[in-house]
Amino acid sequence: MVELSTIDFIIITSFFAITLFIGIWVSKQSGKNSTEFFLSGRNMPWWLLGVSMVATTFSTDTPNLVTDIVRNNGVSGNWVWWAFLITGLLTVFVYAKLWRKSKVNTDIEFYELRYGGAPARFLRSFRAVYLGIIFNVLAMAGVTLAAIKIGSIMLGLQPWETVVYAGVVTVIFSALGGFRGVVYTDFILFFTAMAGAIGAAYYLVGLPEVGGLEALLQHENVVDKLSILPDFNDKETLITLLIIPLAVQWWSSWYPGAEPGGGGYIAQRMLAAKNENHAIGATFFFNIMHYALRPWPWIIVALASLIIFPDLASIQEAFPLIPEDKLGHDLAYSAMLTLLPSGLLGLVLASLVAAYMSTISTHLNWGASYIVNDFYKQQINKGASEKELVRVGRISTIVLMVFSALLALVLTNALQLFDIILMFGAGTGLIFILRWFWWRINAWSEISAMLVSGIVSILLNFTFLGDYFFGDDGLMPSYAKFPTVVLVTTVVWVVVTYLTRAESKEVLQNFYKKIQPGGPGWTKVIDDASDENIVLIDSNEGWSVPSGIIAMLIGCVLIYSIMFATGYWIYGDYSLAIILTGVALVSAVALSKVWNKIKVTIL
Repeated sequence: MVELSTIDFIIITSFFAITLFIGIWVSKQSGKNSTEFFLSGRNMPWWLLGVSMVATTFSTDTPNLVTDIVRNNGVSGNWVWWAFLITGLLTVFVYAKLWRKSKVNTDIEFYELRYGGAPARFLRSFRAVYLGIIFNVLAMAGVTLAAIKIGSIMLGLQPWETVVYAGVVTVIFSALGGFRGVVYTDFILFFTAMAGAIGAAYYLVGLPEVGGLEALLQHENVVDKLSILPDFNDKETLITLLIIPLAVQWWSSWYPGAEPGGGGYIAQRMLAAKNENHAIGATFFFNIMHYALRPWPWIIVALASLIIFPDLASIQEAFPLIPEDKLGHDLAYSAMLTLLPSGLLGLVLASLVAAYMSTISTHLNWGASYIVNDFYKQQINKGASEKELVRVGRISTIVLMVFSALLALVLTNALQLFDIILMFGAGTGLIFILRWFWWRINAWSEISAMLVSGIVSILLNFTFLGDYFFGDDGLMPSYAKFPTVVLVTTVVWVVVTYLTRAESKEVLQNFYKKIQPGGPGWTKVIDDASDENIVLIDSNEGWSVPSGIIAMLIGCVLIYSIMFATGYWIYGDYSLAIILTGVALVSAVALSKVWNKIKVTIL
């Protein structure tokens, strides 16, 4: 437990006051109608939305998760989420403009644009509950769990105290300010969070116990954790940490904030953009900051923690009041922060509060948008007034906060939750990518994938089947579990697609006319419409997907080069850092040329 000074209290309370002021200030505008409350009138600029995306994914559980990964698997362990960059850039250069052109209020509403009839209505309502409540509560519980651990170690708070203190302010400004309040406060939260993370890393590396950056990188507890790529001689580690994420995970798995084909709160921000170009700019800025630059302050603190708290026993010895069920390597990040001096401690605590509030407020508004737009308005009261929809949205915000807080009290660690969510979404991602470009996919494709993925994941993770088939004593190695869920799910939904009836001509033609997705996957629909003298193709609309894929590949080279270069500059490997910096500059020039083609296409 740390003692907060007067300056620390001033920094933290000032931050709370500013956040609440913004929520109250925009509450009247946000309460006008549901579009304002959930999309801020669809008039947001790219830079504000981009910063909001970065702030949202900078949650209290993220540095804890990264610390857990680094302490267990080294820096290279982060490939389990670094691989999602491919998904993110595919969203930037292919799907961002498609989402913005759809003009739906939520990505769940997309189901009744792309599919038709009772299956589409069921899918929309079910996914609203499945994602808006169940998955959303799981994700928020993970963030709140991190806040509980930070509060326990740094302030000596009981879990319930952290939940109450952290949750009340967040739920108040979220319920009042709506999406506009979330985005405006995210702008402040982002810079506060980054300043705190960088300041903490700089100070903690300079501690006498650590001895500076050079001593850190040469310490025996740290040396074998530094590699950015897994050990190519360790087959299981290589497959688990690099091959599966890059070959399978990025396209096959649904995960909040990194959905194949876009979706979730990332889609919400694209839908709120002024136009397609602003949607593209926002998501690209987000991916650069999220992957290339932001992780390194957390990684540095995680490496330093291996010197001061080399194992769980040392953490438990230093913090004996931590409950046994909350003890884990992810606690090391919070433990390191207790060593900060006054002033910087207040800034870092404010940054963690900022990270928590940004993520939770986004999830609350996003989840409430599903409940209101895709469940309440469709199943409960189709004639609800705009004022009623806003009121239900605010009530839903509060209820979601309560459920997630209760769940957080029984969870153990962030990595545990990450793995569960990742596994439950395995195999569904390919549908989210292809449904825009292949006419044959129907509502039953998605329904079957969602159900099978969940059932198989439960069977392999929570029954004897998982131990029988996978692990040291199983028929297959443990790393084969995830690809197995993907394979089974994919086979089932493809078979179901061909066994069930395709969507009606009217639904498919209306979708194509509005979105103009292009590509060979729609040839049959276009030809059938042509036979009926119906023109679907907009002559002013070119097919930008090939250029988008090229831009995605160049973008991956650019961002991974920046990420690696940053790491090697820190490591002091200057020759490699200079080469990678050069690669990044060349990639940036090449990307700008391809990007101009995409922009011309969508203007």
